[in-house]
Amino acid sequence: MKKIFLFVCAVAISFAAEAQLQTPAPSPFQKIEQKVGLTDVTVEYSRPSMKGRKIFGGLVPYDKLWRTGANACTKITFGDAVQIAGKTVEAGTYAIYTKPGVQNWEVYIYADTSNWGTPSEWDQSKVVASTKLRVAPIPMEVQTFTISFDDVKNDSANLGMIWESAYVSLPIKVFTDKMVSASIDKVMAGPSSNDYYQAAVYYLESGKDMNKAKMWIDKAIEMREQPAFWYHRQQSLIYAKSGDKKGAINAAKRSLELAKAAGNDDYVSLNNKSLKEWGAM
Repeated sequence: MKKIFLFVCAVAISFAAEAQLQTPAPSPFQKIEQKVGLTDVTVEYSRPSMKGRKIFGGLVPYDKLWRTGANACTKITFGDAVQIAGKTVEAGTYAIYTKPGVQNWEVYIYADTSNWGTPSEWDQSKVVASTKLRVAPIPMEVQTFTISFDDVKNDSANLGMIWESAYVSLPIKVFTDKMVSASIDKVMAGPSSNDYYQAAVYYLESGKDMNKAKMWIDKAIEMREQPAFWYHRQQSLIYAKSGDKKGAINAAKRSLELAKAAGNDDYVSLNNKSLKEWGAM
C-alpha cells in the first residue's frame, strides 16, 4: 500500500510540474529605448487593449490619477539630466502618472517608482516635474495603449501617448549643446595629467618605448596641480628601466618625501627598497 501511495504522489507531482501553463499576458510588457542627442531615454510599461471597452471616461475615469498603462507603474529612465516643463530632471528612473481629461491631460514625473499602479498616498514633494498637455483627437481608434518617441531631434523629443482616439505629446529637452561643448573643450584642451600618467604606466608595464614613457610621466607631473607620491613612484621606475639611475633616485626620494608626509607606509617601504637597490641608501 505504501508503495502505491508513493507512486501516486510521484505521478501527481510530475503532472503538476508539467501542467504549469504559460499564457499571453493581458497587458504585455514593453521596453522602448531612444537616444536623444547624446542622452539615452528608456520607457518600461505594460500595454492594455480596448477589447470593446470605452477607455477614457470609462475604464480610465476622467480627472483621476492613472498609472499610464497597466500593472506596475510606467517608468522612464534618463541617462543624463533633461528638462521637462522648464524644470531640470536629473538622471535617473521616474514614474509617469497622468490625469486624462476630455481636452487636457495632466502629466507628473514622480520620483518614487516602487508603487504597483498609483501611490496609496500621493506625495507632492516627489513630483519633480508636471505639465498640462492638450489632447489631439485622431480620426481612428488605436486598440492598444502605445507610448512612442516622436519628433526626435538633436536636442529634444516628444514622448507620445496614444489610446482609443486620443493623443498627447510630452516635450523632453536634452542638454546636447552643453554636453557637446564640454566634450569639444576637453578634446581641444588635449590630454589631462591622468591621461599622460596612465599612458606612461602602460608603457612601463608593457615594456614599450621608455623614452615616450619618460616624456609622458614628466608631463603628467608637470600638469598635476598637487604633487602625488604615486606619480613620482612610477617616474622612478620608468627612469630606472630606461637606464637613468640618477633620475630614478631623485624621483624615488621625492616620492618617499611625499609618502611620508601623506602617512603612506606602503610607498615609504617601496621607495626605501628601491633606493637601497639603486645604491642610494
